[in-house]
Amino acid sequence: MSALEEVDLKMDEFEALRLCDFNEMGQVEAAQKMKISQSTLQRLLESARKKVASALVEGKAIKINKNF
Repeated sequence: MSALEEVDLKMDEFEALRLCDFNEMGQVEAAQKMKISQSTLQRLLESARKKVASALVEGKAIKINKNF
């Protein structure tokens, strides 16, 4: 069995997904909790959702990178 390709999900992307999608928090509230602007949160969500979708569709592993 071969190793899966990985998609690197940055910790801030993971946290944005967790707050907005898993915890169903609004973007403004999530941005305040993360101490970032709402537009930055929106960019993180867009990037994270694209990476997760790619992993699901293309059968890749998701690696949460805590170093970023």
